Amino acid sequence: MTSSASEFLCSLTFPGAPRARVVHSQVEELQLLGAGSSVVSCLLEGPVQLGAGSVLQHCHLQGPIRIGPGCLVSGLDTAQCKALRGLDLHDLVLQGHHVQLHGAPGRVFTLVGRLDSWERQGTGTYLNMSWSEFFQKTGVRDWDLWDPDTTPAERCLLSARLFPVLHPLRALGPQDLLWMLDPQEDGGKALRAWRTCWRLSWEQLQPCLDRAATLASRRDLFFHQALGKVRHVLEARQDLSLRPLIRAAVREGCPGPLLATLDHVAAGAGDPGVAARALACVADVLCCMAEGRGGLRSGPAANPGWMRPFSYLECGDLAGGVHALAQERDKWLSRPALLVRAARHYEGAGQILIRQAVMSARQFVSTEPAEQPAPGQWVVAECPARVDFSGGWSDTPPLAYELGGAVLGLAVRVDGRRPIGARARRIPEPELWLAVGPRQDKMALKIVCWSLDDLRDYCQPHAPGALLKATFICAGIVHVGSKLSLREQLLHAFGGGFELHTWSELPHGSGLGTSSILAGAALAAVQRAAGRAVGTEALIHAVLHLEQVLTTGGGWQDQVGGLMPGIKVGRSRAQLPLKVEVEEITVPEGFVQKLSDHLLLVYTGKTRLARNLLQVSPGPGTREGGRWLSWAQILTASLPPHLQDVLRSWYARLPAVVQNAHSLVQHTEECAEAFRQGSLPLLGQCLTSYWEQKKLMAPGCEPLAVRRMMDVLAPHVHGQSLAGAGGGGFLYLLTKEPRQKEALEAVLAKTEGLGNYSVHLVEVDTQGLSLQLLGGETST
Repeated sequence: MTSSASEFLCSLTFPGAPRARVVHSQVEELQLLGAGSSVVSCLLEGPVQLGAGSVLQHCHLQGPIRIGPGCLVSGLDTAQCKALRGLDLHDLVLQGHHVQLHGAPGRVFTLVGRLDSWERQGTGTYLNMSWSEFFQKTGVRDWDLWDPDTTPAERCLLSARLFPVLHPLRALGPQDLLWMLDPQEDGGKALRAWRTCWRLSWEQLQPCLDRAATLASRRDLFFHQALGKVRHVLEARQDLSLRPLIRAAVREGCPGPLLATLDHVAAGAGDPGVAARALACVADVLCCMAEGRGGLRSGPAANPGWMRPFSYLECGDLAGGVHALAQERDKWLSRPALLVRAARHYEGAGQILIRQAVMSARQFVSTEPAEQPAPGQWVVAECPARVDFSGGWSDTPPLAYELGGAVLGLAVRVDGRRPIGARARRIPEPELWLAVGPRQDKMALKIVCWSLDDLRDYCQPHAPGALLKATFICAGIVHVGSKLSLREQLLHAFGGGFELHTWSELPHGSGLGTSSILAGAALAAVQRAAGRAVGTEALIHAVLHLEQVLTTGGGWQDQVGGLMPGIKVGRSRAQLPLKVEVEEITVPEGFVQKLSDHLLLVYTGKTRLARNLLQVSPGPGTREGGRWLSWAQILTASLPPHLQDVLRSWYARLPAVVQNAHSLVQHTEECAEAFRQGSLPLLGQCLTSYWEQKKLMAPGCEPLAVRRMMDVLAPHVHGQSLAGAGGGGFLYLLTKEPRQKEALEAVLAKTEGLGNYSVHLVEVDTQGLSLQLLGGETST
């Protein structure tokens, strides 16, 4: 510690720094802060100018105010701003203090010069001038400051009774000292007012300082500016984490104002992304209040008390929904278990808003009339699988429309076959016949829908045939909220019903995009059977819509990878409505075959990250406000836990996750350039980096057995990665030598503990989605 104000200022600033240092502060006009200045725990509203090398601490100021260089200003609030206006302070230390005078709380202000000496020896100075100059300038006399019996040696700044602590008629302020800087021709009015005050020296003031009140005031100001920062960060969509502020608010016993601020932001947000992030922050506050108790954060979110708020959100009444959520929340604050359950419901509310944001992709779905196939004529849609080479997770909502996504994917045949498909035809019976299973009918699960009640579980992914039911609803063939029966709707529009059969030859949880590609194939086949043609771009957006209706969520990379041919980059911008654009990557001649010769798939035998969908029994489906999804139905499904963790980390804007998300997008462009160059070693490096990025995004996605397998294969490959989100499924390899299937099978056979793995050939598919009317020509 030092008694020199100059040394103290140097410890708080960075002389020579190109910009100001702002810590735990909210500053509206950063450009007014001078180079090398410092602002700590302040709220600065309007034009507050701070000179180079000056410091503001624990202040709430409203401009216009100008503070010149070499100053330290601390402990002031808006009540003192008027006294500062019109002044240009230089080399001064102005501080506000909380005091206790004979048991009564009060506020006192001190003003000294940066260059003043606090030593008892020497000539001494005040306001950076000698005592004699000060006396001459202000009219103050030495008997105003010291008793007559005070010896000249003891007459110093420490013992001078300079600082007013009580005025008989009014509250004190900085103006009771600032007049000394520029005494006006007021007939001595300011001097007489100063002399009227009870004044203390710095030595006498020290025992009166109320440090508890000072800390309480600083805490209040910290959270006041923090609430402003919360509003600004959310409304400006900044990638700054609010979790430190959330933890501080809870530990200091101040979660109420923070929750009210988050409610205000969510209710007034014109952007569903901003509102969803605010609700996610509420969930973080509630879990922080639970202090690690109360059970798992992931779990059911279907308590009847929360149905009313959810219904408001589902009907588009954001303000009403947020208000109703807050009302219900107040009933759940009494113990940790209730706090955690309330947090789950806030995350459920956020999912409604995410779903509505993704639904904006519907405006890019269109169909054109086409010749309707004859009744009984099959329309067959076949698709390749997809392999993601870079950028996965960036296509996942809300990252896809908040950060902007970019994923490079390959359409691939597995063991020479296109493993995913669907076929549809019209039938005379006004019913829906659904079949799920292998391509041959013998082992298929068969479902017949005679009425709309048979379709009510279309939004429960675990229900039999849910994807197929959602296909008919999203295609507009069936309207579950219509007053007409299923039979009447089908007869009126199509003169009969439909049969739809879907299949996949890939194992469950393969990581190769099966479910999204299957949805695209089913939509394409059904629409064509109904006499409509759908372009591939429209189909990509239709799958986004279908997966929201199905409540599985998910991004857009799978359908881009499997419906579009060859090697391509899909991109979505950081905006709504959510639109996906696809760029085909041009590679050197012969490189596609070369890539196919060096690419292999290894099925690890491990089930990929489980979805763990909630088994909540739904009530009867309803159609509120003309919407297909009711709030009761939405709550019957849950996101996969690993996806929930990623979304929580993203909404919290954890620095590592934000940086990794940006790297995923940037890495995609670098990977695209490696494809254009036709460089296998560079592509191998891309794969290796991509796998590390996936592990950062979803820790725990690399099982030990898979790690052992990857270590064994490492000497033989340029690079490798698990497909999709990881956790199991297929491992894809870019081998150093061509056609290495048998060689790597031999390597793996010598390794113990790998389980039931299998090695598969891969080739790049250059066709993408194909549609064929049996007995007619193939259409791509």
